Amino acid sequence: MDHKKLALITDFYELSMANGYFEAGLQENTAYFDLFFRRVPDRGGFAIMAGVEQVVRYLEDLHFDEGDIAFLQRKGGFSEEFLEYLVNFKFTCDLWAVPEGVPIFPGEPVITVRGPLLQAQFIETMLLLLINHQTLIATKANRIVRAAAGRPVMEFGTRRAHGTAAATLGARAAYIGGCVGTACAACEKDYGIPALGTMAHSWVQVFPSEYDAFRKYAELYPDNCTLLIDTYNVLRSGLPNAIRVFKELKPQKMGVRIDSGDITYLTKMCRQILDQNDLADCKIVVSNSLDEWLIRDIILQGAAVDSFGVGERLITSRSEPVFGGVYKMAAIEIDGKLIPKMKISENVEKITNPGHKNLYRLFDKDTGRVMADVVTLESEGPPEGDGFVIFDPSFTWKRKTLHNFRAVALREQIFDKGELVYRLPDIDTIRRTCVEQVGTLWEELLRFENPQSYYVDLSDELWGLRTRLIEEYQNIV
Repeated sequence: MDHKKLALITDFYELSMANGYFEAGLQENTAYFDLFFRRVPDRGGFAIMAGVEQVVRYLEDLHFDEGDIAFLQRKGGFSEEFLEYLVNFKFTCDLWAVPEGVPIFPGEPVITVRGPLLQAQFIETMLLLLINHQTLIATKANRIVRAAAGRPVMEFGTRRAHGTAAATLGARAAYIGGCVGTACAACEKDYGIPALGTMAHSWVQVFPSEYDAFRKYAELYPDNCTLLIDTYNVLRSGLPNAIRVFKELKPQKMGVRIDSGDITYLTKMCRQILDQNDLADCKIVVSNSLDEWLIRDIILQGAAVDSFGVGERLITSRSEPVFGGVYKMAAIEIDGKLIPKMKISENVEKITNPGHKNLYRLFDKDTGRVMADVVTLESEGPPEGDGFVIFDPSFTWKRKTLHNFRAVALREQIFDKGELVYRLPDIDTIRRTCVEQVGTLWEELLRFENPQSYYVDLSDELWGLRTRLIEEYQNIV
């Protein structure tokens, strides 16, 4: 991703509002914005936070070059004073975010931005673009990896991704979600994600025979020899030729890949025949338009699979290709006084939570498992006290009393007045974070169908502020 050419990757209204704020003399007023989402894709129990590193890279180098300014001058509708302001534009806001790899839930402020109104508003589009995309793919990857029940999953979707950025950043997100590597070569160079792969059917077709193709490949790659055995016929041709080559050349690492047909039946038969030929160490890899549902089913049917390659249904999150993150104003400072703001809507799920907020996760001290999340006002301390009562997010009459818990602040400060104050973790640390944090969730949350509703409660003070603002709005209209 070229971070030097991103200033105009934005909704045009961000520029119109920025010019308007400048002309109205409001550009330096301190504003607070929250980024959150309303619903987990695929009706899942949680999402996986991803994309924070790309947000950092974007904000570190956010500026308008001569070409950008010249375009806006030609476009018209912008004052010369505003364009001069853009020449020296620099991000100077504070920003807090949930670290990558951490499970997140609807309604939580996973990112908060505080700073000059013009800046805090302007970055909306790119923050949503980066967080929505990678969080979507990381969430989908985690579902697929959990369905594989301990078997490695490789991300094979480069050729089906919606553009080069979607391919590379999607592979990055898939690795965070639990995939062991990617087919995309650039991702190992850029992110340190293992680049993996076998061969295409064309390799087999180029040689005089399938046996010749397999033998040459085994000669070239004896340390990682996985042969694609479904070019002609898996059981009559592909597997017998692969077995012949394995016995003749004895490569150190052997595998066969199946990319079509009845995966359950073919893998069972291949495993049986391989074992009969003293090739128990030969691994079976499968691909072909897989997702969590198909993987779960073929495992339940007894398929003999050692690892999966998953492409288009992962890299595009085909079953639900949109992550509905939104970015809304929560407060503004006027004459040094913080004025809470909220969006009121006839759609209850679109009513936002006002004020400058903190986010805490409550863990059971005995089991280490999550109990609930609580959103508080920034002026409050963390939730505490034995017998702490929380409310179900969907049914406010449904209460749950918590005992013996510890409260952990879920967000880290990333920027302080535009200066990076957060040490970005490497990709493998993020991936381990995902494994560890998903491991704190109850099994009921991990279900693909009808997962348990997770408690994301508002503190009494925040609930009272929200209620008061709604009542004030009702009196106005």
